[in-house]
Amino acid sequence: MVPLGYGKFVRADRVYALLPLEGPQRGDGRRTLVYVEGVDEPIVASRSEAAIARDLAEALGQQPPHGRRDGSGPPGQEPLF
Repeated sequence: MVPLGYGKFVRADRVYALLPLEGPQRGDGRRTLVYVEGVDEPIVASRSEAAIARDLAEALGQQPPHGRRDGSGPPGQEPLF
């Protein structure tokens, strides 16, 4: 189970897409749309796409996606900043 915020949880193996909200769609804690198999409409999450993706990877026993949080990049590539 992966937390989405607002007291909502989903099964990690049922999530098939994450869509970050931008511009006027974002606000009042709305951060990401989570598409779940078997649910007609996307679920609004108050957590970021990156945070949910890390939790999904961990729950599924996979390598978490690389991101800005830990400052790492692709192997063999120097950071630009």
